[in-house]
Formats: sequence, C-alpha cells, structure tokens
Amino acid sequence: MIFPIVYNWVIIILRTCFTTIALSYLPVWLTLDYLSDLMYIIDMIVTVHTGYLDQGILIKDLAQLKNHYLHSKHFLRDLASLMPTDFLYFAFGIQTPMVRINRLLRLPRLSEALDRMETRTSYPNTFRISKLMIYIFVLIHWNACLYFALSSYIGFGSDNWVYPNITHVEFASMRRQYFYCFWFSAQIFTTVGDTPLPKREEEYLFMIADLLIAVLVFASIVGNVGNVISSLRDRDNVFFPNHELVKAYLRSHYISKELRQRIDNWYQHLHINKKIMRENEILQQLPLHLRTEIAVSVHLPTLSKVTIFQSCEKSLLEELVLKLTPQVFSPGEYVCRKGDVGHEMYIIKEGKLAVVADDGVTEFAVLSEGNFFGEISILNIKGNKSGNRRTANIRSIGYSDLFSLSKEDLTDVLSEFPAAKHHLEEKGRQILTKMGMLEESGDGEEREAEKVETKIKRLESNLEVLQTKLARLMVELESSNRKMQARVEQLEWEAAALDTHTGVDLGTGKSQYERKV
Repeated sequence: MIFPIVYNWVIIILRTCFTTIALSYLPVWLTLDYLSDLMYIIDMIVTVHTGYLDQGILIKDLAQLKNHYLHSKHFLRDLASLMPTDFLYFAFGIQTPMVRINRLLRLPRLSEALDRMETRTSYPNTFRISKLMIYIFVLIHWNACLYFALSSYIGFGSDNWVYPNITHVEFASMRRQYFYCFWFSAQIFTTVGDTPLPKREEEYLFMIADLLIAVLVFASIVGNVGNVISSLRDRDNVFFPNHELVKAYLRSHYISKELRQRIDNWYQHLHINKKIMRENEILQQLPLHLRTEIAVSVHLPTLSKVTIFQSCEKSLLEELVLKLTPQVFSPGEYVCRKGDVGHEMYIIKEGKLAVVADDGVTEFAVLSEGNFFGEISILNIKGNKSGNRRTANIRSIGYSDLFSLSKEDLTDVLSEFPAAKHHLEEKGRQILTKMGMLEESGDGEEREAEKVETKIKRLESNLEVLQTKLARLMVELESSNRKMQARVEQLEWEAAALDTHTGVDLGTGKSQYERKV
C-alpha cells in the first residue's frame, strides 16, 4: 500500500496546482490513478481475508472475518476512499484532480505498513531517518504546490516574493516551475538562505504559517535524530563494555602506558569485528523459550563438537547452551597455565591457541576453530591423577574468541539429568584411561574406603558432641523446673498472706463481720 498512498498524496496536489504538468501527462496520470484504485480494491479483499486476534486466539473463519471487517471503522474509511468521485470530472473538468481528494483517507494504512516494516527491518535506526526524510519531502512538496497556487492567484511576477512571470523563457518550463517552488519552500522550512520579504497580506499569512510549521519540523528533526543517536549509544553500551569509564579508571590509578595500550587494542578489536561480550544480558529481553532457541541455533553446533557431549540428549545441550559465556583473549595472553585448578572448559569459536612448554617458547600443538580443552577438569571424576588441575599451558596466538562453561553451571544442569551425568563421567574415565591419567581401580577402591572410614569417624565424633550437648540441655531443663516450682510456691505463700491480712476466709470466702452476724 505504500506506492498508491504516497502516489495520491504527492500527485493530487501537484496536478491541482501545476495545471501544465497535469494536462501534459494526462494519460499517464489517469493510468496511475486507476491502477492505485485497483490496488485499493485488492487491499480491501486482502483485509477481508486477514485473520485477527480475539483474546489471543487467531480468528480464521471467513464469515467471522467478513463480519469483523464490515462492522469496523476501517471499512467505512476504506469505502469512503473508493467513492467514485471521478464522475465529478464531468462537472468541473478533467483539469481538476482535487475531486479525488478522498483517496487520501487511506493514510492510516501507510502508517501501519511503515510500522510493520520498522519492526521487521534489521536496521531500524536507518529506517526511522529515511521515514522522517520522506515525511519532510511530502511536507515541502505540498508547501511548494500551495506557494505556486498562491503566486498564480496573486499574479506571477507581481512582486519579488511570488513566482516570476512565466512569460519569460527562463521560468516557463515545467521543471523550472516545480524546482523553483520546491527550493523556495525548502528555504522557508530549513530557515537557510534569505527569502524575499512578503508584500501583501496573503503573503504574510503564508509566511507566518510556514514559519510556525518550520519550528515544528526543526523540532521533529532534532528530536528524531537525537533519539536515533541515543539509541545507537545505548546499543553500544549494551553490546560492548564502557570504554570511557575504563579509561577514566586507568588514568586515575596511573596504570602503565603499555597495559593501557593493550586494553585499547582489545576494545578496538571488539568494535571492529563487532564482538558482543554481553550476549546473555541482551537475550534477557526475550522470553525463555525464544532465548533458548536463539542460543541453540548459535551455539549448539559448537557445543556438539565436544567429545564428552556427543550423543547426549538434546534437552541437556539446550540447557548448557544458555550457560556458555563468550570471552576474548588478546595476543600472547594465557588462557590457562599448567597446575592451575580448572573451573571451566573452553570451546574455540575463532582464532588459534598454542599448547606451549613451561618456557613459554616451545609449541607442542596449535588449537584452532572447533577445538576444545579443559573438559575433564569440570567433571569430578574419581581417580583423576591430575586432581582437576590443568595439565598444559594454553596461550592465545592472536585475538581468540572462546566460549567458557563453568563447573558450577555444569553441575547445576547435571543435577536434573542423572543419567547424562553418569554418561559424561564414563566418557571422562575413558579419556583419562587413554591418557594414562586414571588411577588403578584397586588404589581407587582403597582411597574410597579410606574416605568412607574418615567420614564414619567424623560422624561418630559429631555424635559424641551432640550427646554432650543433649546431656547439658537436660541438666539445664531440670534446674529450670526446680526454680519454677520454687517460684510458684513463693507466689502461693504471698497470696495466702495477703488474704489473711484482708480478713477473708479462704475456706468459705466470708469476712469476719459476716461470720459474727
């Protein structure tokens, strides 16, 4: 609907004010007029067959769709925009296209189309600026047409403000007429350049109205551009860490120039290559099921390459992909060192990493995209000789993009999948056996027995402590009971003494005076 609506908004006023243009291309205009009318009719047919939501349920029944559309205000507006006002040509002449002004009633349909395009485009900020420029163009176009019509009413060339005399060859052509009026209108709305001063009351009123509209146009442009810039800044703050804040911190603490340069290079790498470090925060804006589907489509192929996760059930992998955290390592930076306790495993997304000796020079192997390491350290496999410590030095050759999966996240997920936990531990044992890093079963059983015995001794010691505390509590309870009984006896004695002092017989409840009577 964008084409027919914009066509009518631009061409109807153009043909009404510039009669030469209207009559010179009349067959073209009539063809486009009725083509746009045909598109209006098709749009009504499509709207009748378009479903709508009723309390969240999509209605598709044709009878209900017809009833819903025919009893809506949209139908009345669409019907009014297609009224056959073209028959008025016979009364006013073919040179008066203003009889088709009812075609402008479809403007809400244009707004709906643009809004839907904005929600679907991948570049919403660029689309907003383009939409704003189209609106401004249409506004300047209408103002240019009205300026030419006013000049014709006052008289071409009657003063410096109106359009020059069209009898001059220089200002007689149709292109010159439109371009001059458009330029004059643009000067007024943008307040750029000097425009001739008005001479007549009509000219003053036209300029006053234009200047008031120019203020609104300028405010709209500034506001929309400001919103776009603010949106871009907010997007950068979400996608990337705040570089300016980090720079201020480094300056205030007098960090060395070399380290500051490394940090600047790291930030530059993120921005140039569009690396998103806060992926999980961004996806928090979506519901859980959509967030899971995005994470699965992005990370599941990478996670499936890890040996211990192959042949695992898909639901487990879907839980794990939500736990992956992106990390970027700089050239020469160590990802892990030999002997460090492993708290996470890594999957290489991009870049190359070298397995180096303790001297930091000798390279044993180079890991590239799709490789992984550290997967054994996040599984507490019994009998692991390394004790969940790193067995090699891994250093980044260039900038490397990795995904990390922490031991805590894996433990949380596996707590809901006991069968998968056993499966992963079994695979880990097979890998350790091939590497010669798994202790013999006998030694493992002895150590397990020692651990059980140690636990039993600890439980016995705790039981003795608890028994001692219980005995102490029983003694304190008996002491409290004795004190309470003594206190009750004291209160009873005081109550008896008080009754005797007031002369009340405790047995009969009568005073001495009553007994004498």
